Amino acid sequence: MTDTAVDTEVPAADQHPVGNPLSDGLRHGRVPLPSVLVIFGATGDLTKRKLVPALYALAADGLLPPGFSIVGAGRSEQSTETFREAMREAVAKYGRVPLREDLWSVFSDGMRYCEFDLDADDGLNDLAENLEELDRERGTSGNRIFYFSIPPSGFAPLAERLGREGLTREEDGGFRRMIIEKPFGRDLDSARELNGKLHLAFGEEQVYRIDHYLGKETVQNLLVFRFGNGIFEPLWNRQYIDHVQITVAENIGVEGRGGYYEESGALRDIIQNHVIQLMAIVGMEAPSKVHGETVRDEKVKLLRAVRPIHPDDALSHTVRGQYAAGWIDGERVPGYREETGVAENSLRETFVAMKVDIDNWRWAGTPFYLRTGKRLPKRATEIAIQFRRVPHSPFGGRVETPAGLLPKDSIDPNLLVLRIQPDEGITLRFSAKVPGQSMRIRTVNMDFLYGSAFLTESPEAYERLLLDCMLGDRTLFAREDEVEEAWRICTAILDGWRSQPPDREGTANYESGTWGPEAARDFMARDGRQWRRL
Repeated sequence: MTDTAVDTEVPAADQHPVGNPLSDGLRHGRVPLPSVLVIFGATGDLTKRKLVPALYALAADGLLPPGFSIVGAGRSEQSTETFREAMREAVAKYGRVPLREDLWSVFSDGMRYCEFDLDADDGLNDLAENLEELDRERGTSGNRIFYFSIPPSGFAPLAERLGREGLTREEDGGFRRMIIEKPFGRDLDSARELNGKLHLAFGEEQVYRIDHYLGKETVQNLLVFRFGNGIFEPLWNRQYIDHVQITVAENIGVEGRGGYYEESGALRDIIQNHVIQLMAIVGMEAPSKVHGETVRDEKVKLLRAVRPIHPDDALSHTVRGQYAAGWIDGERVPGYREETGVAENSLRETFVAMKVDIDNWRWAGTPFYLRTGKRLPKRATEIAIQFRRVPHSPFGGRVETPAGLLPKDSIDPNLLVLRIQPDEGITLRFSAKVPGQSMRIRTVNMDFLYGSAFLTESPEAYERLLLDCMLGDRTLFAREDEVEEAWRICTAILDGWRSQPPDREGTANYESGTWGPEAARDFMARDGRQWRRL
């Protein structure tokens, strides 16, 4: 087989604050304008494990402009040199790109640390002085990105204070943008309230709601797979697809975040953002062009077509569970209620399975099954598209398979699997004849693996998303109405669960190291289907 690679090169990013280079074709070699990235909460794990290593990788790839600068803003007192040394250790430990002293010297030269205190009248003075100094010394021209790596309770107060100090106002051609991490609210009302408060300081075009799943190569490739190939899109509808399964499985527990998980749970933590975003990309109509607003318009249309689940019907459309003690990779692990920070009688869900119906022309009658859980047998995220069975088998009433003589409908239906993590790739399952004189049919797989196909390492999700924000490309960030539509779906379920709580013993209903509660299997069996074995 011969691979033909086609690189479509476009000019460097639009030099406008909200430019979208994607609208002109595939993005290649984009370098943004000089800017300052201010990381609030700079002493936290996210900065050390993800943000600074991602920025260093961009610098190593030549994708950061001269003069790009980082200001770490924290509540603790420390010097810039101490901050630089901590970030150097973080890049060496967590970075995708090996640390090089010559590159680090240039990269860290644009790094500063300052304290901030929202309770003090002069609590942002140090930050403002650092920003002005960087404009003069490094030519950042007033371009600012504020990264809110802080608890969600601080989002609105920090945005309001930045607005009051005039730090969000775009002047003299410079841009001001903010990036916030999930959760974007706790339900529909709180999401709307948060959006309203953010908009007092930042316009919607300045707000970048980050979801690292959308920065993964396989998720981005889904757009190309669907809309760049003529053989799949004609089959991508209710006529040919029986159902869709989206799974986000984790083999870890709450990892010391019991207090957070008690407030969140699997529905809020994973389904409302990651899984619903994946569902929207799988189900959306083709945009007129791959552009920030046209792509997000189509995703919102899909979410608006999701059939509302009335709170009274929440239990018939969902299954929830909580992991008990069990075994993972030969090691005994505790149950959720034994985790630090978790109430001994907690009813919080760590597993969710749900069925979503989409009322539009493309998907009517083709359900989407979504599931996520902690302490499952393996870590895996995948989208499985199961096609309908052949309408009539020409092989007679019974066919010979490796398992023996079986009814004709036991031939496995075709399946298309997109693996998001780990081992990113795509698998197509189909039936083939086994060589020999008899008619023996066997299911075989055709595999595409990113690593072996391109012989290059995929960038980390945060690399892509941080660069897109610098370029003003909002395609992979959630818009206000996207967030609210996702919460519309989930809030009704939360309301239903609240009015029909499980009994204490009925919540911890799956053993760690299994694929969730038995009720999840029964849930699929009612529809004559079963969860795919990962």
